[in-house]
Amino acid sequence: MTSPFFTPDLRRVAHLLADAARAVILPYFRGNALGTENKLEGDYDPVTLADRAAERAMREVLARERPQDAILGEEYGSASGTSGLTWVLDPIDGTRGFVSGTPTWGVLIALSDGNGPFFGIIDQPYIGERFEGAPDGAILHGPMGQRALTTLPPRDLGEAIVFTTFPEVGEQTDRDGFQAVAERAKLTRYGMDCYAYALVAAGQIDLVIEAGLAAYDIQAPIAVVQAAGGIVTDWRGGPVHDGGRALAAANAEIHAQALAILKNY
Repeated sequence: MTSPFFTPDLRRVAHLLADAARAVILPYFRGNALGTENKLEGDYDPVTLADRAAERAMREVLARERPQDAILGEEYGSASGTSGLTWVLDPIDGTRGFVSGTPTWGVLIALSDGNGPFFGIIDQPYIGERFEGAPDGAILHGPMGQRALTTLPPRDLGEAIVFTTFPEVGEQTDRDGFQAVAERAKLTRYGMDCYAYALVAAGQIDLVIEAGLAAYDIQAPIAVVQAAGGIVTDWRGGPVHDGGRALAAANAEIHAQALAILKNY
C-alpha cells in the first residue's frame, strides 16, 4: 500500500522502535522472571513483564521522535495525534510461544494512515530476523545479511502450504472454514503466530488463515506481505486492517482459490 506520508525518516523511527523493543525483551526470554499474568477468565491469554516493558520503550521513542503521531498499542491502548498517522504496536505477538520458549513470537510495528497500514515490521529478536514492508518493497534483515522478499508464484491449492496459529481457529464456523481450505491443501502447520506471515512474504508458504484478530495483530503483517507481492484481506475479500478474520496469500490466484471456499463460512 502506498502513502503520501512515507519518508525515510519514518523508516528510521520504525527501526528505532524495533531496536528498543529487542533490547527490553531479550533479557526476559527463556528466563524465570516473566511475571506472567492471564488476561482472560476461563481461557489463557498471557501477558508478561516483557510485553509491557517493550511497549513502554517504544512509546518513549515515539514521544521523543514523533510526538505528533497517534498510537494504538495492545498493552496501553490509544493515544491521540495530530499528523494523520498512527503507530500500531504489538510488543510481543505470540506471548504463548514466548512463555513456552519457542522463537516464533515477534514484535509488530505498523504505520497507518486513513487508508490502513503502509509500512510494517515483523521482528524476531532472538533469531535476529527483521522483516520490513514499505511502499518501495519488502526486505529481510537477518543473520545472512539483507535480501529482498518476494512471495511465491501461483500454484494450485492442492500444492499449497497453509498456516494458522491455533487448531481451534476462533469460533466453530471459523474452524469449519479453515478446515475446508486445509483439507484441499498439501500441508497444514500450526503455532507460528506472526512468523507465519513473515514466511508468506519470504516465499516459503502460500496461505495464512486466522480469525479473532485485533488491529495490532494484523496491520504489520498486512504491510509486509503486500510489499512482498502478496495480498491480505478478510474472508469476504475486503479490508482487514481493523482485525477479525484474515486471509493472507502469496498471490492473487491462490487468494482467489482460498477465498472461494471461505466465503461460504
